[in-house]
Amino acid sequence: MKALVVGGGWAGLAAAVDLVEAGQQVTLREMAPQLGGRARSVPGEPVCDNGQHILIGAYVETLALMRRVGVDAEAALLRTPLHLPYPGEPGLRLPGGPPLLSFTRGVLTHSTWPLSARLALLMRAALWLMQGFKAPANLTVAELATGLPAVLARDLVEPLCVAALNTPASQASARVFLRVLRDALFSGPGSADLLLPRQPLGQLLPEPAQRWLQTRGAQLHLGARVQQLRRAAAGWQVDGEDFDAVVLACSAREAARLTAEFAPDWSAQAAAFEYQPIVTVSLQSPGSRLQAPMVALREGPDAPAQFVFDHGQLGLAPGRFAFVVSGAASWVARGDVAERVRDQAIATLPWAQPPVIERVLIEKRATFACTPGLRRPPAAIAPGLVAAGDYVAGPYPATLEGAVRAGRAASRLVASASVMQNRPP
Repeated sequence: MKALVVGGGWAGLAAAVDLVEAGQQVTLREMAPQLGGRARSVPGEPVCDNGQHILIGAYVETLALMRRVGVDAEAALLRTPLHLPYPGEPGLRLPGGPPLLSFTRGVLTHSTWPLSARLALLMRAALWLMQGFKAPANLTVAELATGLPAVLARDLVEPLCVAALNTPASQASARVFLRVLRDALFSGPGSADLLLPRQPLGQLLPEPAQRWLQTRGAQLHLGARVQQLRRAAAGWQVDGEDFDAVVLACSAREAARLTAEFAPDWSAQAAAFEYQPIVTVSLQSPGSRLQAPMVALREGPDAPAQFVFDHGQLGLAPGRFAFVVSGAASWVARGDVAERVRDQAIATLPWAQPPVIERVLIEKRATFACTPGLRRPPAAIAPGLVAAGDYVAGPYPATLEGAVRAGRAASRLVASASVMQNRPP
């Protein structure tokens, strides 16, 4: 079967790898000059990423895909147990072992929180566990945390919510948040581990996947935006070329544009998303070092960042520190986010030399706003036409794991259609 994958982000690469392994003739077209989508390396000297990304141990499909294309995930990622230190504070740390025991031990030994707060968290977690980590569709994360001590909302619920869903707790879906908590904290030993990139994002998947696909006969075209998609007699025609099947692994907006004429309802749903930006501010301070590779920060009216990463401890660039502002719509609108991050850094962290702003990266549509009751379009659009992306209907927010799973699911839909087409009468 001749299959086209439109888009070379992590979803498109996952779909292309699966289709090649299934024996299909695969072409991939990506409108950008490089692969990786919203998790990519930006060319230049030195090479930098389009933003700071992390993985967790529960990203089993993403890790498996990396290994399939030849990446040594253990060397490429620094794996540590979940640890959320704040400046000058040890923070929550989950030890190894069975998930429930690990979570209980980690909470009980976190002496920075009052004992009453620790017990309240364990009781609430037990309630969520008994309820199957499910919540009403219209409930926000802030409402989910109602009744918890303020210190827990401030130091655990809100930072985990904005890190996982890129949506402030007051606007974020409790249902999706609980699903993330279930899989991250309670799905198995090591599922909550932090996996911090020791290499540029391009080396984690896009570049190895490109080599893997090309050596197996896939045709890759970069800087090639699809202009028109239309039905053909036995499949789909894309810019004049016929294909048996098409996987739309491009952005929701691009997919909406390409499907507007023949699938208007699906197109309208894909076009209706609202988005949240992520801002990454890189500061330089030679000779400085944080207390851990990743440190949580307390957000406030003049303190935008929720996390900071020490690139020196990750083996990347000593003296460079990446401050991440998730759910950053209000800060982007203000226009002074880099200056406020620098002020926050000076006020909260020790420095060998005063930090200097090196680079500001704003991903304006980093993720869809993961709000309660959000309707996400299905993967299946029409016979032989499937969508793949972190925005399609599913249980996860816009994450690398969500993208990879969507890409693999799309490839299975295409493969099953191929089997039906070739089944003898």
